[in-house]
Amino acid sequence: MVAPIKKLPPNLKGEIRYRFVIDVGVDPETGKRKQVTRTCDTLKEARVEYARIANQRHEGTFVPPNKITVNEWLDRWLALKAEDLEETTIYSYRITLDRVRGRLGRIRLQELTEQEVEEWVRWALRSGHGRKAGAPLGVTSVEMSLARLKEALGRAVTRRLVSMNVAEHVVIPRKARKEERKRKEEVVPWNIREVRTFISGIEGERLYAPLLLSLMGLRPAEVCGLRWRDVDLEKSTIVIANTRTMMGNRYVVEKDTKSLAGERDLPLPAPVHAALKQLKALQARDKLARGDGYVDSGYVVVHETGLAYTVKQLRRHAYRLMEILKLRRVRLYDSRASCFTYLANNGVPDHILARWAGHKNVSTTKRWYVKPDVEDLREAAETWTGLHGDPTRAREKT
Repeated sequence: MVAPIKKLPPNLKGEIRYRFVIDVGVDPETGKRKQVTRTCDTLKEARVEYARIANQRHEGTFVPPNKITVNEWLDRWLALKAEDLEETTIYSYRITLDRVRGRLGRIRLQELTEQEVEEWVRWALRSGHGRKAGAPLGVTSVEMSLARLKEALGRAVTRRLVSMNVAEHVVIPRKARKEERKRKEEVVPWNIREVRTFISGIEGERLYAPLLLSLMGLRPAEVCGLRWRDVDLEKSTIVIANTRTMMGNRYVVEKDTKSLAGERDLPLPAPVHAALKQLKALQARDKLARGDGYVDSGYVVVHETGLAYTVKQLRRHAYRLMEILKLRRVRLYDSRASCFTYLANNGVPDHILARWAGHKNVSTTKRWYVKPDVEDLREAAETWTGLHGDPTRAREKT
């Protein structure tokens, strides 16, 4: 088939050029025919370009030109993701992508290059902290932003807005990872001694029971979302089915568990059962004393007025107690690691450990929450002694 290429009249410089118009499909939104116009300097170039587009159209790989910017596509992509993700997750996606928008957002999507993404990574690692002028962003933050950008560009390829994902092979430099590891001191979860010091020090506290729930591995949002109707004191069990988390540390969001595996029934250890029983009696006295001024919210973790605690308030209360007890300040969330490390060290089977943690499989639990310290390894050291042999018997033989 002969390409429909037209020879154009000479321009003001006397140059002769060649132009063609080719159908490239139908716009799925409008149903109208889509065409592409190309103008080339020579007839040969025009024929080659026409053949290239025609071949890509036949294979279904042709990407029509568009003027969509990176910012515009990210907005559209987030709107698509909002149909499948929770509000809090979309919020975190927006924050994560805001780090990218400032330097790459105005670039046309089809003109974005791998080099520009790499330059953004280097800039972010050097001085990309939005709240602290000139301060670097952490490797984890940059990695999260890069991951979201890769995902968004991958969807753009599927939508035939771009021909390739230019961020696909961009990675965080190994040197940057090593330098951050040297600078950043990892906060080690509490060991057994610290956990027991904390427990004995808070026994008279109003929030003794909720803090014990944290120490038995519940996420802070699960503790704050626990309702009395989820607690069965007769059977000594609780149902984890509701969470109260925060969006941007400002807005409370109530929703179901993080995943299907997160929805679970747990037995109450005897000390936790006793503490919850005392807390329920205390709240009954509060309600009687305040009368109409008491808010019967139905939550387990409430103020004297009955109003529910937020995760932020619970966290601050825990930090204050750590300071009073002169304990290392660790995240309340890290009590999960203290719990699951202890359970794993004491022989709790993998499938039970994963179920208790609210994970689909134990690999997640072991990778992120089982963190043995040097004392946890002491038994292994004693076992190794058997490989070495008994030094006493060895001397007797000589």
